[in-house]
Amino acid sequence: MDLHRNFSSSRLVRLLSDSTGVGVAASDQDFAEKLSLWLNAFDAVKLHAVQQPVRASADGPPPDARAAASTAVAADVQRVRSALVKAIAAPVPETQADADAEAGYTPYRQRYAEQQRQMELKIEPLRDRVRQALSRVSPRLRQLAGLDAVLGQSLAGREQKLLAKVPVLLERRFEHLRQSGRLDVFGQEWQAVLQAELDLRLQPVMGMMEAMGHDARKSQ
Repeated sequence: MDLHRNFSSSRLVRLLSDSTGVGVAASDQDFAEKLSLWLNAFDAVKLHAVQQPVRASADGPPPDARAAASTAVAADVQRVRSALVKAIAAPVPETQADADAEAGYTPYRQRYAEQQRQMELKIEPLRDRVRQALSRVSPRLRQLAGLDAVLGQSLAGREQKLLAKVPVLLERRFEHLRQSGRLDVFGQEWQAVLQAELDLRLQPVMGMMEAMGHDARKSQ
């Protein structure tokens, strides 16, 4: 994991910055330093507990079983992701010129909120299933699953507050495009931002999947 990755490298942040003109200042703090500002003492204790050294152990499923488990997890993730991508791609009621004055941004705001709700309903159970699969593979992956569980719980509130601001920023973009007579491009931008948010929400899942796949290849 690259702990020095700048937060502004997120595709979601870049899209919002480009479309709304809200700049994101670069920070001298790395990931670990920023993370320490987001966690309280209880969170730190939990993180310390799951980061204790893991003793090497030969226990765990055989290589074929590990490969099969990795394949099953990948299929589960793909199924959930495909369903969410399909929902994002579904058309929003078109903002025709004669309807803009009446509906305005409302259909997009309502649809965005619904898509965020669907992401929360589908991704959190998926993330838990991936953790459970990791925990059955090896002590090290069990530790990774525990670390993800602690971080997920500790950062959930902050994540929810930050992502709730996305539709607000998009409304500014909608009004700007309407005033400039370029509202026809908003639908594509709206979908691109939703897709970027989906990718952001799936990052912990994809990271655990990558670790599980690496373990399966290494054990063969």
